[in-house]
Amino acid sequence: MKYITAIILTVVMLAIPFSSAFTAINLPGDITILGGPKVIPTFVISAVARDSWVEIQTDNFPAKDNFIVTMGPMGSAGIGGIIIGTTYSGPGGRFTMRYDIPPALQGSHQIAIRLESPSSGYYAYNWFYNNTVNTTDPSPSPAPPIGYSGFPTFSIASVVASKSVTITPHNFPPNDNFLVRMNWMGTQGIAGQIVESVSTNANGKLSNTTFEIPGFLGVASQIAIRLESPETNYYAFNWFYNNSTSTVPDNPDQPSYKGYPTFAIASVVRDKNVKIAPSNFPPNDTFYVKINWMGTRGVGGYLAQTVTTDANGNLSDLKYPIPDYLKGEYQLSIRLESPYTGYYAYNWFYNNTTP
Repeated sequence: MKYITAIILTVVMLAIPFSSAFTAINLPGDITILGGPKVIPTFVISAVARDSWVEIQTDNFPAKDNFIVTMGPMGSAGIGGIIIGTTYSGPGGRFTMRYDIPPALQGSHQIAIRLESPSSGYYAYNWFYNNTVNTTDPSPSPAPPIGYSGFPTFSIASVVASKSVTITPHNFPPNDNFLVRMNWMGTQGIAGQIVESVSTNANGKLSNTTFEIPGFLGVASQIAIRLESPETNYYAFNWFYNNSTSTVPDNPDQPSYKGYPTFAIASVVRDKNVKIAPSNFPPNDTFYVKINWMGTRGVGGYLAQTVTTDANGNLSDLKYPIPDYLKGEYQLSIRLESPYTGYYAYNWFYNNTTP
């Protein structure tokens, strides 16, 4: 027990930098913590130049290994992020590296960064505030327009399912340009597809408020939308159900349904399948079953199966295959979402055979 305590304390001390969260780690399946030769890689954030680069300091990295470096929106753990490059660990242990922040993430408030080896399975991730710190080359934000105060926001005015969304903007700065991005729910629109570029006039009025929904989000039940200025760094984000607003409250197939669906994990066969125990699913509905990396809530995951509910809300199948690219992962997310009604539920599980 004293050895385990010492390891935990070491990881905690190494993984709490000035502007980052606790560093997460991966334990490959054959790792031996006590008395074994393998180690737990971690890294901390040592410096940031806003919208330019981030510097990290590693510890306990395995020697002679190649790590793919990715950055993504906060909350993604860097999974599926933008590939920045590859880092060779050399003798391993502790070393310092600096990586450029990709244009798609510039202007983000927080950014996730991940180093992962495709050969050994080791990985570590962290996150940082996109503010200049611990550097002698500061990049201050532009001064706000004269007479402008506060920050921009917007609400969702209307939606045409899988086609367009209309917003109602509030307090946007004058004479500014904004990129309109859309992405999966939970991303805050960060690094999403740019669907349009709009501008504000001298009174802060946007040149357009209706934007097309990109094709890859056509089947999403919920969508994040973000307006961000590459010049002044002002931004605002929101989200919406991908349902036409005139038909959302009216569903003749579900006249008596109330509440929302949930499910528990009933059993798992490692790297093969997962079985759920659903509760309160709406009747006569169709659900996509998606499985993805831990921390994604299943958003944008592999479509493992399509299931339906009967008139009593019972699902047609409760057991779903684990996709090949997620085999060997320690934890996984699973999500059931309806492309028609917008109902969804998600959970996560350990990829270990149980009970």
